Formats: sequence, C-alpha cells, structure tokens
Amino acid sequence: MTRELKLETLTADAFAPFGTMMDISASELRLINGGTTERFHGLAMADTETGGGRTILSLFRGQPRVFPYAVDMMERHPLGSQAFFPVTEADWIAVVAPDVDGRPGQPRAFLVPGHIGLQYDRNVWHHPLIAVGRVSDFLVMDREGDGVNLEEASYDEPYLIARPAN
Repeated sequence: MTRELKLETLTADAFAPFGTMMDISASELRLINGGTTERFHGLAMADTETGGGRTILSLFRGQPRVFPYAVDMMERHPLGSQAFFPVTEADWIAVVAPDVDGRPGQPRAFLVPGHIGLQYDRNVWHHPLIAVGRVSDFLVMDREGDGVNLEEASYDEPYLIARPAN
C-alpha cells in the first residue's frame, strides 16, 4: 500500500522547522568589487564543526526522477548541516520529516523553484536529492571529517509523489 504525499508550496516559514530557505530575493544585497558584483550575503550558516568536522563544497549532478515517485526511505546527518543550491535553474523536490523517537515521522514534500536553495539543519530527516525533468547540478555544502554522519531509515509503507505540474 502506498500513501500519497502532496507537494506543498515552499515558504520560509513552512520550511523553518527543517532548515533555511536560501532565497536571494530575501537576502541582504551588498555591492562589492567596485560595484561590479552583487553579493547576496549570509544565505545560510554552515553547522559542520561537530566532532572536528570541516565545511566542504561539492557539485552534485542529480538525475531526473521518474514520477510517480515512491519515497520509501529518509536520511539525516547528525554531525552537520547540508545545503543544496541549484546551478541548473530547474525545479526540484525536497522531502523532509520530523524526528519521532529516532526515526523519520510523517514526511512533507516541497516543490522548490529552480532559483531557490535549501539548507537542512543538522540531524534533520530528508530524502536524497530529487531532480525534476532534467539532469540538474547543485552546489552542495556539507561536512567532511571523522565520525558517522549518515543515518538511513526506511518507511514500512512508501509515500507516493505524483508528477509535478509543469
């Protein structure tokens, strides 16, 4: 049996229990380099130093998912936050869940516009990257270092995401 997981409209308030929405239109704009560069300042703050960790930047290339898509597992990173900012301006989906006694609870799915990034707080349950419609690149900030920084958990019954409206 599968349960339907409806895509929600992404807002900073709706996503706040899980992390930070990185929207350049809501950030502090600073002109730098003699006015030739716009700096969208302080979009998120990395939380990666637990247990001697350090912040790294990587490029992730997400393959488009096939819809309807079954969400049957979640993951979390207990030692560091993880941020995704799309380089390819294509919509993507973020699935997050509260912690319920050490396991992911009822998930929520957000359709994320292709110009918005998200940072998952440390220890927040989330589904791996869900690219929509085409191969999509993301600049990813996360933690590198000693310690176990990945936990995975499966749902007894999957949640199904229908094809996003284009």
